[in-house]
Amino acid sequence: MESWIRAAAPLLLACALVLVACDRRIERFDPAEEPAEPDLSRIFPPGAEPSARAPGLPPPPGAAPLVAPASPDGEAVAAAAGEPILGSVSLAEGLGDRVPPGATLFLIARRGDAGPPLAVKRIPAPRFPLDFTLGPEDRMLETLPFEGPLRVSARLDADGNATTRSPGDLQGAAPGAVAPGARGVRVVLDEVL
Repeated sequence: MESWIRAAAPLLLACALVLVACDRRIERFDPAEEPAEPDLSRIFPPGAEPSARAPGLPPPPGAAPLVAPASPDGEAVAAAAGEPILGSVSLAEGLGDRVPPGATLFLIARRGDAGPPLAVKRIPAPRFPLDFTLGPEDRMLETLPFEGPLRVSARLDADGNATTRSPGDLQGAAPGAVAPGARGVRVVLDEVL
């Protein structure tokens, strides 16, 4: 019996040390507790507070939703979603014969010249000229507001896969940035990859 106690003593001592050292000060769950922004004063010294939220980040918990309550006539009103962009996509002169059968057109809206797209619309087997609407329903992440200025571009992809760029694919962009709600935006596919 004494040998068993000697053999188990290190294990019992280790368990006791773990229980004493593992004081995480976890409080009981309170279902009435309201979510709140964390107190960052211990992390950021005075004068080094974090700046305002970067554009494009989702709102903090408890912030106003992206879609406002229904209007008196029963339709939902978009609060921070923005109005759709209306325009057309056409082919540059001399590129009409470069459209492969079964190609897919990708309409893309970005905040700035690079970075991930804010909104993408996939149009299989397009016919040119093509009128388009690109709006909040085409956002990659619903939590991001559809607000500008936005760069609108298009790519005609032969294999229909947005992640690949094959030689012969066509692309183009609208000149300058546009705001949500813009009308008459023209994108000309004038570049051959």
